[in-house]
Amino acid sequence: MKSENKQQKVYRIVKGRIIEREYVPGQRIVIDQLAKEMKTSSIPVREAIRQLEAERLIVYKRNVGPVVAEVNESDYSDTLRVLAVLEGYATVLSAQTMTPEKIEQLKEQNKKMEEALEDFDIIRFSKLNAAFHKMICEECNNNYLLESIKNTWNRLDAIRGAGSMLYSLRVKESIQEHHQLIAYLESGEEPAKLEMLARNHKIRTAENFEQRRKNQLETNITP
Repeated sequence: MKSENKQQKVYRIVKGRIIEREYVPGQRIVIDQLAKEMKTSSIPVREAIRQLEAERLIVYKRNVGPVVAEVNESDYSDTLRVLAVLEGYATVLSAQTMTPEKIEQLKEQNKKMEEALEDFDIIRFSKLNAAFHKMICEECNNNYLLESIKNTWNRLDAIRGAGSMLYSLRVKESIQEHHQLIAYLESGEEPAKLEMLARNHKIRTAENFEQRRKNQLETNITP
């Protein structure tokens, strides 16, 4: 495995801190401090910051410098609905080349998610869930589509973070929907039905988030 360079290392570490909420929205990123911590010059740090800015995880504020992007809850919902369309199409393309071995890997991944849920390990569940969908989409054989999906995943990561509580009770439904997705992939279900199932899987998550957000707002304004 090729070793990462300094810029890649800084990018990986800073992005991880943003996703895990070690760096919170609005927090200033001090380039010189990071360079000292990473034992490198400011150049690879600046390159990593520019990459994170392109992914909208970091923004530049006048007279302040780079800061962690603020959470935009409506942006989360909008982005998730776009992802529903992208992943729906990718799932159909992936079905054309899906091997029995890959199907078994998906089944095992979903089983691990069930175990994580039984242990109340939401962080592990979240990471396994992301890996599950990545395993499907990477079979689509459409590089531009896959790049668009990955960029959309990055935007969602900036909002929710690994193990955030955006899932709520939806996690159990999600696992059951994964079972159905696997069954459709395994049986060669017609493309239109498979695409709609994959798309609705994401849309239901968006709807669940929107409803809980609405309930939270109503609770906050209750006298």
